[in-house]
This record gives sequence, C-alpha cells and structure tokens, in this order.
Amino acid sequence: MRKSGARQLAVGLALLAVTATACTSSADPKPTPSDPTTAASAQPAPTAQPGVLRILAGSELQDMAPVLEEAQKATGVSVQFSWTGSLDGADAVAAGNTDGKYDAIWFPSNQYLHLYDKSKEKLLSETPIMASPVAFGIRSSVLNDLSWGDGSKVTWGNLAEAASGGKLSYGMADPSRSNSGFSALVAVASAFSGAGSALTDADVQKAAPQLKQFFAGQKLTSGSSGWLAQAYARAEQGSIGALVNYESVLLSLDKTLPADQKLTVVRPTDGVISANYPLTLLGSSQQRERESFQRLTAYLLQPEVQKRISELTLRRPIAPGVTPAAGLPTERVHELPFPGTKAVADGLLSAYQNELRRPSRTVYVLDTSGSMAGARLASLKSAMGRLTGSDDARGTRRFRDREEVTLISFASKVKSTKTHSVPPGGAAQQELAAINGDVQGLSPDGGTAVYSSLEEAYRVIERQQATAKDDRFTSIVLMTDGESNEGASDQDFRTFHGGLSPAQKSVPVFPILFGDAAKGQLQGIADLTGGKLFDGTGSLDGAFEEIRGYQ
Repeated sequence: MRKSGARQLAVGLALLAVTATACTSSADPKPTPSDPTTAASAQPAPTAQPGVLRILAGSELQDMAPVLEEAQKATGVSVQFSWTGSLDGADAVAAGNTDGKYDAIWFPSNQYLHLYDKSKEKLLSETPIMASPVAFGIRSSVLNDLSWGDGSKVTWGNLAEAASGGKLSYGMADPSRSNSGFSALVAVASAFSGAGSALTDADVQKAAPQLKQFFAGQKLTSGSSGWLAQAYARAEQGSIGALVNYESVLLSLDKTLPADQKLTVVRPTDGVISANYPLTLLGSSQQRERESFQRLTAYLLQPEVQKRISELTLRRPIAPGVTPAAGLPTERVHELPFPGTKAVADGLLSAYQNELRRPSRTVYVLDTSGSMAGARLASLKSAMGRLTGSDDARGTRRFRDREEVTLISFASKVKSTKTHSVPPGGAAQQELAAINGDVQGLSPDGGTAVYSSLEEAYRVIERQQATAKDDRFTSIVLMTDGESNEGASDQDFRTFHGGLSPAQKSVPVFPILFGDAAKGQLQGIADLTGGKLFDGTGSLDGAFEEIRGYQ
C-alpha cells in the first residue's frame, strides 16, 4: 500500500472507532474524566447534577460530540455518556438497572426494548433524532465481477445467491450484541419469508434455507463495527468483499479507503431495517432532568442543527424539509417488519448462533500458574463456567452448538490440551457439562510461559484445520494474570507468527487483562495478531462474555 493510502486508511479506521456499534464499556479502557458534554465513563454519575443529562448510549454517538458541545452553549444542557450495546442496554432498562442511575438512553433503535412487557412503564418520551438504514458496502471490484451495475437494483436474494455460490464474502457484527448486526438479521429474515407484518416463528422457519445461504458468505464477525472495519482492512487482498453496517458508517469509511478497497453502498430494494436514534427519557428521571431533556431535543430538531448532524455524521435528517448531506439519497427506504414478540426475536438470534451462521473454533489459553491460586482461579472458573450455562436466550454467552472448544492450561509450559465439540440440539448439555468439568479441575502451580503457550495454540489450530478441512470462525482467547517470564520471548513469538501461513496469521488473539498482567505484552499480542485487548480487571465474567461477539 502506498504511504498516502496507508495514512488515509488510518484516518478511516480512527473514524470507525468512534462510530463503533455496540461497544460495551467493559471492553474499552476507562476514559479520563473531561468536560461533561462529551465525557464517558463505565459508571454513571452517582447523583443527578443541574444541567447534566446522564445518558446510557451506543458508543457510535461519540461522533455527535461537536453537536453536543454546541448544544451545551445554546441550551445550557450537557451530556454525560456511559456506553453499552443496544441489546444489553435494553436488558438493563427492562430489569430496572437504569432506574435512578440514568436520566435517558440513546440507542440506535428501541425496537428490541419495546418487545419487553415492562418497556412502556420505563420509557417516558422518545424523540428520533436522525436515521440510517443498515446496508451492504461492497468492494467496488467485487460489485463489477457480480455484474450488478451500480447496485441500485440488488435484492437480499441476490446477495444470498452470491454468498452461497462463493462469489461474495462479508463481515457483519454479532447480532446478539450489535444493533447493526441484529437489524441485518431481521431484515434478511423478513425479506426471505415475505412477511407482510410482524415477523413470527413460522416466518423464521420459512426463511431458514435462504438464511443459511446468506450466512455462508459471512467470513468476519465482531462485537463492534470499529474492529470489524479494521479486520476488513487487514484481510488478505480480496478475501473479504463486503461489510454490513449502517449506511452512515459505510459512507464515512469509504471516504478514507484507498482505491483498491473502495466500497459501493448497496441498499437492497426489497427493504431494510433502519436506526432512528431515539433520544429517550426514562420514567425514573426527575422534573429538572425532564426539562433539560426537552431543551436538548428541541435544539437537536432545529433545521440548521439537523443539517449539521447530517453533514457531520452522514446520517439522514429526521426533520421534514431538511436536505441530507451530499451523497445521501433523498428517497425514503422501504422498512421491513420487525419481530412481533421478544420470544420471536430471541428465537431468531438463537437460530443464528446455533444453526445459521458458520460454526466457531475457539482455543482458550488459560494461565494456571502459582499466582492464580485462590480468588483469581476461582474467578476464572466462574467466568468460564458461565459459558457452559443454559440461561442464555439470545445465545450471547454460552458455547454455541457446533462449536469446537479447546482448553489449553499453562504455567511454565503447557500442562494440558483438551478439545470438545458441542453437538447441536439437546445433546449439547452433556458436552457443556464436560467442558465445565475440565475448567473446574484446573489447579495452580508454576511460572508463566505466555508466548510458548500461544505458539502451541496456533499449532493446535493448524492440526485441527488440517484434519477437519473446514472453514470456521477461528480465534484464540488468552487469559493471564502476570508477565511472561519463561519459555519463548516476545521476539521469538513475533518470528514464529511471521512464519505462519496466511490462513494461520488471520487467526486473532483476544487477550484479557487480569490481575498483575503486563498490559504492554498483551496489547502487543493483540496488535500483532489483529485481535483486541479486553479488560477483565473489573469483571472477568464480563470480559469473557464480551469476547463471544468476536468468535
């Protein structure tokens, strides 16, 4: 890549990082407190403050910072954000976990939240602020090969046919955590079933054959759109032909991509699911905050502000008569029906995880050195044990049906390697119990050989792929509480990684920061392998759960 192209790509990835969908706070470094207009924290302010709205939001709204700074000057209302994923946020609101902690929520959509029986009593007022449909960004060279012209007449069926025929590969965020991924899943299910009204279980079953065709083309999965874009850029030339995301994110990214990675945004003609970003006042809010909410929403809906939002974020304006930013279509999109009940929505998500998507191959490299004795090992056993549980309606946490799970226990060297294959259907519970049995049997002793153990993980994957001759979502999770002090060095591992085949190099490592782990070492491993560092110091359970969106 030319240097100028590399600089452009770096800018694009930085832009995507702040438009990332559904990044939860547990995965991101805790931000430094700053001006409350744009400040974000893992925890909300303990008490309400005059002129401040405490908002639980999707982290993509970081790109609204300039508008909100201008809003503060005009209205006296500032915003304090805490980040979460849309579906996780809906769970929190319905469970009452936001009562008294937040004044408002601001997710891409409230459609999943509305499926909860208690949602009406939790939400006092909703004001859509901007809109962006979920679309397909197809590499322009791939679009030319498919002979679809400018892409203006492409249907979801066309996309599924190309995917099942090996002509179209793409990346999509995990629908169990990301609203963009969930919206895409609902859109294809509605389009393939021909549902004319609220999506039902029967509609999902009817759509299943085409859904399997469509998801045959998914080669990247992610818990966030930012990491997804980075993986797209890193992928071997031509191996990933498209991205599924919000129209606004795709258009923003395309402005910064080098010529050979340019995207054409395709909006399927048979319909889409759009985000309308409703700024939503919670029923538990107080009168002072309600008045602040009214001032802020009135400001954001002013025509000149709507135009500013559209030009800044490339989302479509909500206010009538406002011209969208250059490059945005002016015609309305056809909206496809949403599931009619939470049971249907969760059933669709479970079907995606356990039946429709490509299965996973996951290797867990677990530190069982002497320093893990006591509470640390207990935390590890608890976190891993939750991945074998059954109380998981959406499929966000437990090991999936058809998933191949390998547990590598290490200290001064690899102690044991045990592989399990989770069968589909009711037989899964027996294998999940066996995984949990292996986890609960872990014992601590010895030093810490991180790099040697990672090398063994790659060798295990190579043997598994050679034997199975399959193509799975493959990743490595590394959990350690200390600094590597035995075995291979950082440079040894870099040399080892450099000698891997392209397929092996594409396997990311997701390290978890825990205990006294060396953050620099772990970040270096994530950067080298194209993974992402997760912070387990606050909640090891949360870190393991969040990584599921990337596997």
